[in-house]
Amino acid sequence: MSRRLDFWFDYTCPYAYLASTQVEALARRTGDDLRWRPMLLGGVFRARATPQKLFATLSPPKARHNADDLARWARTFDAPLVMPAGHPLRSVEALRATLATGCDPRVIHGLFRAYWVDGRDIADPETLRDVLTAAGHDAAAIVSTLGGDALRDALKAETDRAVALGIFGAPAYVIDDTQLYWGQDRALFVEGITRDHYLAQFTRDNPVAHTLEIYWDFSSPFAYLGATQAKALAARTGATLLWRPMVLGGLFKSMGQEMVPLNSWSDAKRRYYFEDMHRWAEFWGVPLSFPALFPVNTIKALRAYLVLPETRQDAFREAVFHAYWAEGRDISDERVLAEFLGDDAAAVLARTQDPAVKQALLDATKRAEEAGVFGAPTWVLDGTHLYWGQDRIPLLERALRA
Repeated sequence: MSRRLDFWFDYTCPYAYLASTQVEALARRTGDDLRWRPMLLGGVFRARATPQKLFATLSPPKARHNADDLARWARTFDAPLVMPAGHPLRSVEALRATLATGCDPRVIHGLFRAYWVDGRDIADPETLRDVLTAAGHDAAAIVSTLGGDALRDALKAETDRAVALGIFGAPAYVIDDTQLYWGQDRALFVEGITRDHYLAQFTRDNPVAHTLEIYWDFSSPFAYLGATQAKALAARTGATLLWRPMVLGGLFKSMGQEMVPLNSWSDAKRRYYFEDMHRWAEFWGVPLSFPALFPVNTIKALRAYLVLPETRQDAFREAVFHAYWAEGRDISDERVLAEFLGDDAAAVLARTQDPAVKQALLDATKRAEEAGVFGAPTWVLDGTHLYWGQDRIPLLERALRA
């Protein structure tokens, strides 16, 4: 049976714009009944106690990454994108006009283009008239109704509905009012793409020489997921893989960030991310069981990793990640770590108190900060190009093959 695919958006979100260029083709491939659902993102943010100008709360490294990330997705989708002066601009009138046209896709694409390609003010009646007229509507009649109660109430009802569905940002895909996927990068889950299907899109051409660094800490579920894929990613792309441990909490502290980011999220976002990480675990084919002990102190485990000779580091790292994120064990406990250290466990653990080893971990964390790292996992391609998150492996893979 055909599914109903609701695409929730506001014109002020660049990722919603990018997703809007792809969602119709996605629905054709899946056979879904696509419905465009405008919402006032500011209203969603108010309901979730999220800052209205969320981008203004980002650290400089994260803001730089997000700008690069946006440009990468625009290139991937072959979609022109120019950040308009004064962003975010008012979108209430445009959203109401969209509802007045019955969510005509021609109007939606026209308004997205006006905002993200032409840099026009979509609250300006002249812009609205131009877009509406080009789409074949009676622009004057629609513009005259934008201040009325009917359209105001309709937009509020749509926004309230989005909140009730658990939406906390744009774009959001909702299937049959039950399955929520947030972000243009989650379209692969909407489409039901598997890991095998994902890998099949890449040709087995000659590997290109790249260096790939992965910055990680045992404390992050996303670093765990990324770590399970790093070797295979490097192997199939010919990249030289370098593992860069760091103390994520120390990095957060030095940057003035929340020590446990999920504690700063709304309940809706937190619930979504718990579901999302399990989707990714299933996608990559790895076990994941969120531990009861979270967060956990990983400093001793990281120091032990640094003490070990390079030939033993891979096995130890993989065992500790698995112990914590698949089995929920306390990896701050020396008895647990000793199981993965072999006959010289006592000697290795004793060396974790060595000032030189302590300094090595501090230096490793400082190196991450100097590289522009602000979370885990972070991938750095050829010492320059930074990708944050295990969910950026698809973008990273394209770059590694370029």
